[in-house]
Amino acid sequence: MSFIPHTDAERAEMLAAVGVRQMTDLFADIPAPFRIKSLRMPDGLSESEVYERLHCLSHRNAHELTCFLGGGFYDHFIPAAVDALASRGEFYTAYTPYQPEAAQGTLQAIFEYQSVICRLTGMDVANASMYDGGTALFEAAMMAIHITGRNRIVLDSGVSPIYRVMLQSYTRNLSIELEEIEVSHGQSNRERLRAALTDQTAAVLLQNPNFFGAVDDFTDIAALAHERGCLVIASVYPVSLGLLKAPGDMGVDIVTGEGQSLGLPLSFGGPYLGFLATRVAQVRKMPGRLVGETVDRRGRRGFVLTLQAREQHIRREKATSNICSNEALCALRAVIYLSLLGKHGLREMAQLCATKAEYAKRRLAAVPGVRVKRSAPTFNEFTLELPTDAAEVVARLVDKGIAAGFPLGRYYPGMENYLLVAVTEKRTRAEIGVLAEALESVL
Repeated sequence: MSFIPHTDAERAEMLAAVGVRQMTDLFADIPAPFRIKSLRMPDGLSESEVYERLHCLSHRNAHELTCFLGGGFYDHFIPAAVDALASRGEFYTAYTPYQPEAAQGTLQAIFEYQSVICRLTGMDVANASMYDGGTALFEAAMMAIHITGRNRIVLDSGVSPIYRVMLQSYTRNLSIELEEIEVSHGQSNRERLRAALTDQTAAVLLQNPNFFGAVDDFTDIAALAHERGCLVIASVYPVSLGLLKAPGDMGVDIVTGEGQSLGLPLSFGGPYLGFLATRVAQVRKMPGRLVGETVDRRGRRGFVLTLQAREQHIRREKATSNICSNEALCALRAVIYLSLLGKHGLREMAQLCATKAEYAKRRLAAVPGVRVKRSAPTFNEFTLELPTDAAEVVARLVDKGIAAGFPLGRYYPGMENYLLVAVTEKRTRAEIGVLAEALESVL
């Protein structure tokens, strides 16, 4: 039963139960300039009147910005059918499918999702219920450690800095050594990677396109790593695989990534979707859920959970992971989205992203004082060098209704003047032109 406090004593008792003295203490982590002292709501308003007033207030936030942000999360068009199908009651009420006879629909949805991820990445098997791109990368690193029996991870600095912070946090109290290798001209530094791979290296972690937007082919790195007995893990942007070489074709052993771009909206940090795919030889060390196809005694097609090795099943030190929650609703959105696009639609969308990004490069390079970094090929994301602090420029462009990109100085010391810009199929020539003109006026 829920309990609503009506008296001062009851309110004080509830606040004490959560360890605070007054209601405002609950918002102490929000900086004072961003707190409102009062909504100034008149007494006696009806529910509909309160809703309408709050709705109008919410539109004072700068949430209608033209988005050129990227860095792992992208503003793609989502067909209305994704929301319509994923919000059906039989899907959004389903949780962990422990009883296959009662959960065939959920299991088949996961199975189809696994199938499209395999086709997309060029790998043999994929799982479900990874939380997001960063934790999927950590799970892949732990998987490599379990497979090789080694405890050293070589980490390319082109991997998302958000993911690298997550890796450092998750491994801080484990006997795991992380070594970061700086990129060279935007791409992975082959010479330094070669020197870093030892007989104690479990895996090398790469990203394609990397955080600077640079596209690479890891075939040579994979061959070198395999000579040293190491695994290769690549974090990828799934939409880019509509055009780029599949990581499976490069010899990569484990592929991870963030699935937000596959039909999930930008929603203040989630919930999002991590994916993980690997070779069949590594399948017994793979965490999360794996759905298999089978037949019953009458020969009818059916689906079951298979090769489960979860901490929740009391495996203790033998557990491959601590993944417990079912993320299949987000996976369902991804498989609906990819099914609606199809093979040719995904390729066409990826081509639109790449073409519009090249147009944006030309328009922005024409702005006085702006230089486009061209040391490596890119997909839909690229780096600009500005004549002044990028964070200040971004702040001023927000006032003009534009989220211009990601200031790289936030994570890379010495790159305060660099701005990461992403262009998706949603951005028009007119919007790119407005960005160029606004940037010139700000500079």
